[in-house]
Amino acid sequence: MGSIPELQPEITLSPATQLEPFKVLVVGGSYGGLSAALNLQDLCHGLPPRCGEKPAEGEHLGGPQFAVDITIVNERDGFYHVIGSPLALASEAFAEKAWVKYDEIPGLRSPNIRVLQGTVQSVDLEQKVATYLAHGSTAPPSELRYDYLVAATGLRRVWPVVPQSLRRKQFLFEAGDHIRAATTAKHGVVIVGGGAVGIEMAAELKLVHPQLKVTLVHSRDKLLSSESLPDEVKDRSLELLREAQVDVLMSHRLDRTDEVKDDSGNKCLKVHFTNGHTLLADQVSMAVSRSIPSTTYLPSSVVDEEGYVKIQASLSFPSDTPNSDAHFAVGDLVKWSGIKRCGAAMHMGFFAATNVHQQMQRQTAGTEPKLLELDEIPPMIGLAVGKKAVAYWPEGGVTSGEEVMKAFFGDDLGFSICWNHLGLGGDILKAV
Repeated sequence: MGSIPELQPEITLSPATQLEPFKVLVVGGSYGGLSAALNLQDLCHGLPPRCGEKPAEGEHLGGPQFAVDITIVNERDGFYHVIGSPLALASEAFAEKAWVKYDEIPGLRSPNIRVLQGTVQSVDLEQKVATYLAHGSTAPPSELRYDYLVAATGLRRVWPVVPQSLRRKQFLFEAGDHIRAATTAKHGVVIVGGGAVGIEMAAELKLVHPQLKVTLVHSRDKLLSSESLPDEVKDRSLELLREAQVDVLMSHRLDRTDEVKDDSGNKCLKVHFTNGHTLLADQVSMAVSRSIPSTTYLPSSVVDEEGYVKIQASLSFPSDTPNSDAHFAVGDLVKWSGIKRCGAAMHMGFFAATNVHQQMQRQTAGTEPKLLELDEIPPMIGLAVGKKAVAYWPEGGVTSGEEVMKAFFGDDLGFSICWNHLGLGGDILKAV
């Protein structure tokens, strides 16, 4: 991931007068936010969007070019591969790879893209201005004015589902401490919660540290019990976990943990379940907490009672919102069908970028925008379980095995797949 030259194509503005670059504010720098920013960068340079349909040889899918300034605001100082968390919290080597600081991502090195580490505190939809507080700053909040906004701040998840650190250096200490505590566990590790996160956490920990006793406990009689998936997916996930040598206790609801001493006088935890069963462990990791949409900076009128952003099929804010055609939301924070997945977030980012570009054409040339609209998303999943994976989507049914792991996750829990899909290596504009 070395440096590349900052090579940019020459901008030819739309025939209509554009006196100043369009200002686009992307709040959130993960899968959906980066997809929105970088696909829009392509479109404004007259290129086919990187996450869209690839043009046939000799075919040109580019559109009108516009000068654009893109500002990305994110609380972390880098892109963190969230779906790789189970491996990042089992392997220090992978933790190093999973978090890449924004100033080290070649695909973001462009004069018209800047990334700010901080928090957007509020947004005035009528005035198109956001209040921004820089990370670690003691100065008063500043204002960021924009023409278009894409909200992509996702969900707030707790430790150890995702790291709580905001800087890469802190994260590596955090992950290292967690891994060392787990891997020196004489009595093993208990992971509570048989959803996707718990399953992958348990399987990755056992895969990287096969000598470690890993126990997954789940309160229901089926794994993935909160997801609308066929029983075959849930049953196959359990089979793969047991194949990976993870101990699985179904219908075990955690009651409490007490610090005790074992027969050798060493401190450990006694884990109590409501059915009376107990076991000893050195570490208990919770993978059952409810994630909360990170949308407190948005007006209450655009979110539902749980905090999810209400969107139209075009991903724009509700039609009764001031300047609704200039405000979009993508990724896990939107109120839409389907299981929350990074693939869906990147797809939404591509749609939002395309629709922002269409609105730019309407604003400059008066053309009627041809907006992409999101279909209902059926339940689907790809789940890494040790050396194998299980996948389900309606057209393909349930598949599993090592070849499914390779197709869905590669050999790094999808890091390279996402990195390349988003063009973070910076090769998209080099050939122009």
